[in-house]
Amino acid sequence: MSYNTNQWQNKLADACQSYQMPLPVYHVVSDRRGGRTAWSCRVEVGGELIQARFWFDGKNLENAKEDAAELALSRLLTSTRSPSSATSRGSIW
Repeated sequence: MSYNTNQWQNKLADACQSYQMPLPVYHVVSDRRGGRTAWSCRVEVGGELIQARFWFDGKNLENAKEDAAELALSRLLTSTRSPSSATSRGSIW
């Protein structure tokens, strides 16, 4: 899996600005696995913490951020389009 540099991160930031939400905050996490370390990312958007689907080698850490941003953007767009969206409850989520 390979991502274009910051494609999803940029789209997520644009969506947050469009919905007048604070910009996303990325949290890099690691897990020691044998002699190696796996890296992933969580992104905080609208008070929610969304975990990336995959773990990556350290040289591919940007892919972890992109993965988390893609999931967060999908969730953000889905929640704002659904008829029972959180917007009607006073929250974006």
